[in-house]
Amino acid sequence: MVLSFAFVNLKPGVGKSTSAVFTSRALSEAGDDPLLLDADRGQSALRWDELAGGLGFPVVGKPSRTLHTALPDLVAGRRSAVVDVPQVEDHAAIARSALRYCNTWILPIAPAGIEVDRMFADGILKDFLDDTQSLRDKPADIVVLFTRTNTKKPTKAGPDADVRAVMRDMGYHVLTTQIPNNDAQYRQSYGTKVRAIGTPYERLVKELKERQATH
Repeated sequence: MVLSFAFVNLKPGVGKSTSAVFTSRALSEAGDDPLLLDADRGQSALRWDELAGGLGFPVVGKPSRTLHTALPDLVAGRRSAVVDVPQVEDHAAIARSALRYCNTWILPIAPAGIEVDRMFADGILKDFLDDTQSLRDKPADIVVLFTRTNTKKPTKAGPDADVRAVMRDMGYHVLTTQIPNNDAQYRQSYGTKVRAIGTPYERLVKELKERQATH
Protein backbone atom coordinates (compact mmCIF):
# COMPACT_ATOMS: atom_id res chain seq x y z
CA MET A 1 0.00 0.00 0.00
CA VAL A 2 1.25 3.47 -0.90
CA LEU A 3 1.68 5.80 2.06
CA SER A 4 -0.17 8.98 1.08
CA PHE A 5 -0.23 12.23 3.04
CA ALA A 6 -1.85 15.58 2.25
CA PHE A 7 -1.01 18.82 4.05
CA VAL A 8 -4.13 20.97 3.98
CA ASN A 9 -5.73 23.93 5.73
CA LEU A 10 -8.18 26.73 5.11
CA LYS A 11 -5.67 29.55 4.80
CA PRO A 12 -2.00 30.02 3.82
CA GLY A 13 0.85 30.71 6.22
CA VAL A 14 0.46 27.60 8.40
CA GLY A 15 3.58 25.73 7.30
CA LYS A 16 2.04 23.45 4.68
CA SER A 17 4.77 23.69 2.05
CA THR A 18 7.66 23.57 4.52
CA SER A 19 6.15 20.55 6.25
CA ALA A 20 5.46 18.83 2.94
CA VAL A 21 9.10 19.25 1.85
CA PHE A 22 10.60 18.07 5.15
CA THR A 23 8.15 15.18 5.47
CA SER A 24 9.03 14.07 1.95
CA ARG A 25 12.71 14.27 2.84
CA ALA A 26 12.12 12.19 5.98
CA LEU A 27 10.30 9.57 3.90
CA SER A 28 13.18 9.57 1.42
CA GLU A 29 15.77 9.11 4.18
CA ALA A 30 13.67 6.25 5.58
CA GLY A 31 13.76 4.49 2.19
CA ASP A 32 10.10 5.13 1.37
CA ASP A 33 10.76 6.54 -2.13
CA PRO A 34 8.36 9.53 -2.05
CA LEU A 35 6.83 11.69 -4.74
CA LEU A 36 6.06 15.24 -3.62
CA LEU A 37 3.20 16.73 -5.59
CA ASP A 38 2.89 20.50 -5.42
CA ALA A 39 -0.79 21.22 -6.02
CA ASP A 40 -0.56 24.85 -4.90
CA ARG A 41 -0.58 27.42 -7.71
CA GLY A 42 2.17 29.27 -5.83
CA GLN A 43 4.43 26.27 -6.56
CA SER A 44 6.66 26.87 -3.50
CA ALA A 45 7.75 23.24 -3.21
CA LEU A 46 8.52 22.97 -6.92
CA ARG A 47 10.53 26.20 -6.85
CA TRP A 48 12.39 24.99 -3.74
CA ASP A 49 13.39 21.85 -5.62
CA GLU A 50 14.61 23.92 -8.59
CA LEU A 51 16.65 26.35 -6.48
CA ALA A 52 18.19 23.52 -4.47
CA GLY A 53 19.24 21.69 -7.61
CA GLY A 54 17.04 18.79 -6.56
CA LEU A 55 15.81 17.72 -3.15
CA GLY A 56 16.67 14.05 -3.56
CA PHE A 57 13.18 12.93 -4.59
CA PRO A 58 10.87 13.87 -7.47
CA VAL A 59 8.74 17.00 -7.12
CA VAL A 60 5.89 17.48 -9.58
CA GLY A 61 3.78 20.60 -9.97
CA LYS A 62 0.15 19.89 -10.83
CA PRO A 63 -2.53 22.29 -9.51
CA SER A 64 -5.38 20.34 -11.07
CA ARG A 65 -9.03 19.70 -10.24
CA THR A 66 -8.59 16.10 -11.40
CA LEU A 67 -5.67 15.13 -9.18
CA HIS A 68 -7.44 12.09 -7.79
CA THR A 69 -7.48 10.58 -11.27
CA ALA A 70 -3.90 11.58 -12.16
CA LEU A 71 -2.14 10.68 -8.92
CA PRO A 72 -2.34 6.87 -9.22
CA ASP A 73 -0.28 6.99 -12.42
CA LEU A 74 2.12 9.63 -11.07
CA VAL A 75 2.77 7.61 -7.91
CA ALA A 76 2.92 4.21 -9.62
CA GLY A 77 5.91 2.18 -8.45
CA ARG A 78 6.63 4.41 -5.45
CA ARG A 79 6.11 3.64 -1.79
CA SER A 80 4.82 7.03 -0.67
CA ALA A 81 3.30 10.31 -1.81
CA VAL A 82 3.00 13.73 -0.18
CA VAL A 83 0.71 16.44 -1.53
CA ASP A 84 1.09 20.14 -0.74
CA VAL A 85 -2.57 21.13 -1.01
CA PRO A 86 -3.55 24.75 -1.79
CA GLN A 87 -5.55 26.74 0.74
CA VAL A 88 -9.17 25.62 0.75
CA GLU A 89 -10.61 29.15 0.90
CA ASP A 90 -9.26 29.97 -2.59
CA HIS A 91 -8.82 26.61 -4.32
CA ALA A 92 -11.45 24.26 -2.93
CA ALA A 93 -11.83 22.16 -6.09
CA ILE A 94 -8.10 21.38 -6.34
CA ALA A 95 -7.89 20.69 -2.61
CA ARG A 96 -10.90 18.36 -2.73
CA SER A 97 -9.42 16.34 -5.58
CA ALA A 98 -6.10 15.91 -3.76
CA LEU A 99 -7.86 14.75 -0.60
CA ARG A 100 -9.89 12.20 -2.50
CA TYR A 101 -6.61 10.37 -3.20
CA CYS A 102 -4.63 10.73 0.03
CA ASN A 103 -5.36 8.45 2.99
CA THR A 104 -4.06 10.79 5.70
CA TRP A 105 -4.99 14.48 5.87
CA ILE A 106 -2.64 16.58 8.01
CA LEU A 107 -3.84 19.94 9.32
CA PRO A 108 -0.80 22.03 10.34
CA ILE A 109 -1.62 24.78 12.83
CA ALA A 110 0.17 26.83 15.47
CA PRO A 111 -1.16 26.01 18.97
CA ALA A 112 -2.76 29.39 19.63
CA GLY A 113 -6.38 30.30 20.18
CA ILE A 114 -6.28 32.95 17.48
CA GLU A 115 -5.10 30.37 14.94
CA VAL A 116 -7.89 27.96 15.85
CA ASP A 117 -10.39 30.80 15.45
CA ARG A 118 -8.82 31.78 12.12
CA MET A 119 -9.12 28.27 10.72
CA PHE A 120 -12.26 26.83 12.28
CA ALA A 121 -14.58 29.56 13.62
CA ASP A 122 -16.89 29.82 10.60
CA GLY A 123 -17.14 26.08 10.03
CA ILE A 124 -15.98 26.28 6.39
CA LEU A 125 -13.02 23.95 6.86
CA LYS A 126 -14.98 21.36 8.84
CA ASP A 127 -17.80 21.34 6.28
CA PHE A 128 -15.28 21.01 3.46
CA LEU A 129 -13.56 18.05 5.11
CA ASP A 130 -16.87 16.36 5.89
CA ASP A 131 -18.13 16.83 2.33
CA THR A 132 -14.89 15.47 0.88
CA GLN A 133 -15.02 12.41 3.14
CA SER A 134 -18.41 11.59 1.61
CA LEU A 135 -16.76 11.27 -1.82
CA ARG A 136 -14.33 8.57 -0.64
CA ASP A 137 -14.87 4.82 -0.48
CA LYS A 138 -13.02 4.74 2.85
CA PRO A 139 -12.77 7.72 5.23
CA ALA A 140 -9.36 9.38 5.44
CA ASP A 141 -7.53 9.68 8.75
CA ILE A 142 -7.53 13.37 9.76
CA VAL A 143 -4.78 14.52 12.13
CA VAL A 144 -3.60 17.86 13.47
CA LEU A 145 0.08 18.78 13.48
CA PHE A 146 1.21 21.57 15.80
CA THR A 147 3.77 23.81 14.09
CA ARG A 148 5.73 26.84 15.32
CA THR A 149 5.54 25.56 18.89
CA ASN A 150 7.59 26.76 21.86
CA THR A 151 8.36 23.21 22.96
CA LYS A 152 9.55 20.05 21.23
CA LYS A 153 7.13 17.84 23.14
CA PRO A 154 3.54 18.23 24.37
CA THR A 155 3.16 19.90 27.74
CA LYS A 156 0.60 19.27 30.46
CA ALA A 157 -0.14 22.98 30.80
CA GLY A 158 0.31 25.91 28.49
CA PRO A 159 -0.86 27.00 25.02
CA ASP A 160 -0.25 23.68 23.29
CA ALA A 161 -2.10 21.75 26.01
CA ASP A 162 -5.07 24.14 25.85
CA VAL A 163 -5.33 24.01 22.07
CA ARG A 164 -4.83 20.23 22.09
CA ALA A 165 -7.89 19.95 24.34
CA VAL A 166 -9.91 22.25 22.07
CA MET A 167 -9.02 20.24 18.98
CA ARG A 168 -9.90 16.98 20.70
CA ASP A 169 -13.28 18.44 21.70
CA MET A 170 -13.81 19.28 18.02
CA GLY A 171 -13.20 15.63 17.16
CA TYR A 172 -9.67 15.88 15.74
CA HIS A 173 -6.72 13.68 16.66
CA VAL A 174 -3.65 15.74 17.57
CA LEU A 175 -0.32 14.13 16.78
CA THR A 176 2.22 13.74 19.55
CA THR A 177 4.96 15.10 17.30
CA GLN A 178 5.32 18.88 17.41
CA ILE A 179 7.35 21.12 15.10
CA PRO A 180 9.09 23.80 17.19
CA ASN A 181 9.52 27.30 15.83
CA ASN A 182 12.94 27.31 14.15
CA ASP A 183 13.10 29.52 11.08
CA ALA A 184 16.80 28.87 10.54
CA GLN A 185 16.19 25.14 10.28
CA TYR A 186 12.93 25.22 8.35
CA ARG A 187 11.57 28.26 6.52
CA GLN A 188 14.95 29.94 5.99
CA SER A 189 16.27 26.79 4.34
CA TYR A 190 14.08 27.55 1.31
CA GLY A 191 16.09 26.97 -1.85
CA THR A 192 18.63 24.66 -0.22
CA LYS A 193 18.81 20.91 0.22
CA VAL A 194 17.22 19.72 3.44
CA ARG A 195 17.88 16.95 5.93
CA ALA A 196 15.21 15.49 8.17
CA ILE A 197 17.35 13.10 10.19
CA GLY A 198 17.45 14.31 13.78
CA THR A 199 14.53 16.71 13.29
CA PRO A 200 10.93 16.33 14.48
CA TYR A 201 9.98 15.45 10.90
CA GLU A 202 11.79 12.14 11.30
CA ARG A 203 9.56 11.44 14.31
CA LEU A 204 6.53 12.71 12.41
CA VAL A 205 7.00 10.17 9.64
CA LYS A 206 7.33 7.32 12.15
CA GLU A 207 4.12 8.40 13.87
CA LEU A 208 2.24 8.82 10.58
CA LYS A 209 3.36 5.42 9.30
CA GLU A 210 2.22 3.76 12.50
CA ARG A 211 -1.21 5.39 12.24
CA GLN A 212 -1.64 4.64 8.52
CA ALA A 213 -0.81 0.99 9.16
CA THR A 214 -3.84 0.74 11.46
CA HIS A 215 -6.37 2.91 9.60
